[in-house]
Amino acid sequence: MSKDKKSVYKPKAISGYPEWLPEERFVEQQWFDHIRKVFESYGFCSIETPSVEELDVLRAKGEVDKEIYVLERLHKEDDDDSEARLALHFDQTVPLARYVAQHFNDLVFPFKRYQMQRVWRGERPQAGRFREFYQCDIDVINVDALPLHFDAEMPAIIWETLSALPGMAGEKIQLRISNRKILLGLLDALGISDEQKVDVTRTIDKIEKIGEDAVKKLLQETGLSNSNIDEILKLATNKNLSSVEAKGEMMAEGLSELQYVMDYLKDLPEGAAVADLSIVRGLDYYTGTVYETVFVEDPGYGSICSGGRYDDLAGSYINKALPGVGISIGFSRLFDRLRQQGKFDTSRKSPADILMTLPKEEDAEEARKIARILRQRGFNVEMFHRAQKIQKQFTYAEKKGIPYVWLPDLGEVKSLADREQVKADPQHWTPTKDSQNAKVA
Repeated sequence: MSKDKKSVYKPKAISGYPEWLPEERFVEQQWFDHIRKVFESYGFCSIETPSVEELDVLRAKGEVDKEIYVLERLHKEDDDDSEARLALHFDQTVPLARYVAQHFNDLVFPFKRYQMQRVWRGERPQAGRFREFYQCDIDVINVDALPLHFDAEMPAIIWETLSALPGMAGEKIQLRISNRKILLGLLDALGISDEQKVDVTRTIDKIEKIGEDAVKKLLQETGLSNSNIDEILKLATNKNLSSVEAKGEMMAEGLSELQYVMDYLKDLPEGAAVADLSIVRGLDYYTGTVYETVFVEDPGYGSICSGGRYDDLAGSYINKALPGVGISIGFSRLFDRLRQQGKFDTSRKSPADILMTLPKEEDAEEARKIARILRQRGFNVEMFHRAQKIQKQFTYAEKKGIPYVWLPDLGEVKSLADREQVKADPQHWTPTKDSQNAKVA
């Protein structure tokens, strides 16, 4: 009689939820470390909010419900409605507004924070679009008024961050900047209703994706006159900021603010930051400066980093004027694009700088002692798990991309990159030549 086979569930990938191999995760961690370092160099502090918020908090800004994942317990009783309905947050801006309102008396303003967390959206998975993904945000919030300096500082920080990420060498990115007051001021001057303004701003925001002719057709469907549509498109497609004539106080204010930001950024490489009046951002809570960042040679991929100025995002949670400005890196979206294009060095499958070999079991105590000294000096050291032929241990190090192998019985260390083997003292040893992946004490 044959034994019954054990039932096995064959796991499969879940669409929209990325999962990386160790060598890819190694690069991802380098990205997080680099982004964190740049953000903190400008004085931004780290916070982390829960993965869930009360559903009413997320709905307070009128976001679309179809993107929100609601949480409920599997064994919740049918008549149990005592718990607040919870949902996974779909961005980090709304949770930030709630956080600032809740901790208002404990924060120092201007409050400068960065946040690197997962968010969740119920969108259809496709290239560059996930249901679970990381965002890396920076925001500054102040009481009553926020200096325009911060609007200008945001794109400077993002340029410094993105241009130096591992794998970004050779990629041409461009920060496209505008100010919503310019378009909204024109709409006021043209006598366009508030209801139509929402349709116009969201339609103009699609020019890059669907083209000017398609946008014109959509604007005609809103009931606008052809003369007004021509005025709007003339502004949105104008690439020369100095040639724009202000119509009304709001439009003049927007032009002045945008010019200030562009003057601040004049030291960036040519073409790194440009004024683009077609950028308005579809979210209605933006009130001034707005940003989008694209690949110059692949603008159709869409924005990889976006944000803007908001005057009253926290107003739904506290009776205070708390204007702010922020920008968000679409981390997973950007990372996956470069990963698929093979832009990363994925030779490192381990964070270890050194593999401590074990030629014989009696060498174990000395090997552990040497490893301890090297770790205290800042090196990552992996101990080989048992005595085995030394060539097998070398092969193990090569497969994991560990750059150095220590031979405790010989008091020597070998570089796997150039096969050089030298005498070494763990108290004083440093790599014999520059190595991208090895630490230097």
